[in-house]
Amino acid sequence: MKSPKQIAVEKESASPAPRRQGVAIAAIAGCAILWSSAGLFIKIVSWNPFAIAGVRSFIGALVILVAIRKPRFTWSFAQIAGAVCYAACMIGFVSANKLTTAANAILLQYTAPLWVAAFGWIFLKEKAGVLDWVTIAVVLGGMVLFFMDKLTVGGMQGNLLAIVSGIFFGGAIVAFRAQKDGSSIESILLSHGLTILVSIPFLWQGSPTLAGWGGLAFLGIFQIGISSLLLSYGVKRVTALQSILTAVLEPIFNPVWVFLVLGERPGPHALIGGVVILAAVTTRSVLSLRLAMHRDTSNQAASAPGVTAPPAS
Repeated sequence: MKSPKQIAVEKESASPAPRRQGVAIAAIAGCAILWSSAGLFIKIVSWNPFAIAGVRSFIGALVILVAIRKPRFTWSFAQIAGAVCYAACMIGFVSANKLTTAANAILLQYTAPLWVAAFGWIFLKEKAGVLDWVTIAVVLGGMVLFFMDKLTVGGMQGNLLAIVSGIFFGGAIVAFRAQKDGSSIESILLSHGLTILVSIPFLWQGSPTLAGWGGLAFLGIFQIGISSLLLSYGVKRVTALQSILTAVLEPIFNPVWVFLVLGERPGPHALIGGVVILAAVTTRSVLSLRLAMHRDTSNQAASAPGVTAPPAS
């Protein structure tokens, strides 16, 4: 008798590839939307940023453990590299926010698609096509428009750290994708463990208010816990570049949360930039799905009964 896990795997393998890819893209988009809540809820927590990162990771790790129950640590290069890169990305981004403006930090971190394109080609043999490079160029242009009113030329140390954070972000996505035949959630779990270790010296510097603990609970459960499960699901089923290009939805949803809760309206450049990014990511995803559907249809036609290869001349 087959186990429920075997039945689930068989159902997934029997479902059309475009459908699986569409669900994966939706999962990463959902992850990006949850990530985007960080800016709003971190404002609620009056505490050292490293302590916030540590407690958030602790709660998020508990959510992951409840969901997967028995993590499978293989200690492979990809698993360890993914953990180190993702932890360095999270810690680097927190540090960058202390040394430069939030706009600079987000924009420079999201140079990550460039690094994913390079690392994906080198380590995964997933070569970026013309459509990918056009999408990257349009997305980066939209990001500049989005943050135009808030960018500054100061904070060089923070700016450099944000770029390094983006490199680690790209490395993490590629390392997660390298585990597509296994599971990347264990890498994410290990990265939260590393973040917790780094945060320990800062945990004793004061304490958040009751509202702050509520914000930390939301950050841990939703913004970093459930989002990690969605990311792990999605990155296994689409290319590393598609994953990161979908994840760039994060910064454009950040002001949406702020507007809904605090009533702060984004400026005209932010609106135009957001539309440009959303249009680029959506177009790239739709074209990618259509290409997958075309390949799936061609494969089904080729394997249909009565279809034989032409005789050799």
